[in-house]
Amino acid sequence: MRLAGTAAAALFLAACAAGPDYKPPALELPVRWQLEEPWREAVPGDALDKGPWWQRFGDSQLDGLQQQALRNSPNLTLASARLAQARAMLSAADAARSPQLGLGARASRLRISANRPLTNYATQNFATVQNDFALSLNASYELDLAGRVQRSVEGATASAAQLAADLENTRLLLTTDLASAYFNLRATDTELDVLSRSIALQRRALELVTARHDLGAVSGLDVAQQQALLDSTLAQVDLLKKQRAQYEHALATLSGTPAPTFALAPDLRPIVPPAIPLGVPSEALERRPDVASAERAMAAANAQIGVATAAFYPSVMLVPMVGVDSRMVERLFDAPSLLWSVGVSATQVLFDGGRLRANVDFAQGGYDATVANYRRVVLTAMQEAEDGISGLAALDRAVTQSLAAVDSARRVLDMATSRYEGGASTYLDVISAQQSLLSAERQAAQLQGQRLQTSVFLVKALGGDWCGVASRSAAAEADARTGCPAPLRRVAGTR
Repeated sequence: MRLAGTAAAALFLAACAAGPDYKPPALELPVRWQLEEPWREAVPGDALDKGPWWQRFGDSQLDGLQQQALRNSPNLTLASARLAQARAMLSAADAARSPQLGLGARASRLRISANRPLTNYATQNFATVQNDFALSLNASYELDLAGRVQRSVEGATASAAQLAADLENTRLLLTTDLASAYFNLRATDTELDVLSRSIALQRRALELVTARHDLGAVSGLDVAQQQALLDSTLAQVDLLKKQRAQYEHALATLSGTPAPTFALAPDLRPIVPPAIPLGVPSEALERRPDVASAERAMAAANAQIGVATAAFYPSVMLVPMVGVDSRMVERLFDAPSLLWSVGVSATQVLFDGGRLRANVDFAQGGYDATVANYRRVVLTAMQEAEDGISGLAALDRAVTQSLAAVDSARRVLDMATSRYEGGASTYLDVISAQQSLLSAERQAAQLQGQRLQTSVFLVKALGGDWCGVASRSAAAEADARTGCPAPLRRVAGTR
């Protein structure tokens, strides 16, 4: 009865882990994004595979670079190694829940001194030489009365989950950074092509005005103005080539290739960004690995409060031992050689000058810091999503307007050239029209590049690809509505 009562009391105390149970802080989230047409709502889910989102842009060269980066990136290797360390620490923390067993063996020959201190004045000491052979099985087990081990396992579990989220965030940042550098390079190629066509046009115009000057039809001022415009455009080419080289070097590093051995040929094929459906903020945030990492950091810090609080309670260890000891090997396993012990050790801090309280306060401060960081990450995530939504909507309209501006600038140049050749206007009108056309074409190229960049930014804000994020009841409808390609479709509720 006493034994049963003691066991029941131990189990009761073990169930009462020290420190607060973890509860994620509540956040005031808006009901939905501030949508603009033609945006539609999707139903995202963090349990679904984010997929190779970059395939939506339909660029095989980008696909190859992404696969190369995922294979060779040292950042991914580093994040994977840290996750492996965290999982090993979790295994070590979980091992404390089990008894620790040890096997000991001893074999010695010893001489006892005849001049050793007497234990009995009526008995004289003698020197003896004898053997000592022993085998023992030792065990130790901590009764987790205050829940220290439980909280340690909770903290290690949360830390491993945090580093798993960090690995996913590293993968997401790697792929988005590479796509961003790639689209910058492609936008620069388009601008260089615009400058190349403008230079060809300006060279033909220079030949025309030079010929008219040789015939005495125009002054040398027209020739000088056209030459100055051509020289200015040639200088812009060198600046863009410098920028392109930097983007190329960034792509080399991101893909795990030495920059001197990496090169990408210019590519002028148009890239159309995919239409990105949006869901409510709280659902989208669940898909972001940085938000998940911040939330797991709170859980780990909360568990540390329990570990620090458990130090106020007694530490109780069970230390049973069984073995054999004999001076003769052949009688080592005889019944008289048996020895055993059963013991319990308990320690309780009575006074430490406030050290334990300071440890709890330190753990509490660490938890408060992770809560503040979590709120910061969530607010930043909502800001980034809103920036991406509003930015894409504005850029879609701006790209349409810029293409219309290019058409208008071409008509103005044709009209100015015709008027100049007919003597109805000065060559300054032609120069202005050429500059306006060059500016309009470069602006259109830059806006298209910004639209691609913003698409990548929004993918990062949403935590990756959005295919298969519908609920179980609306999976097929959502996939059809969002235009998921067949290789990327997912069945809701599966991985």
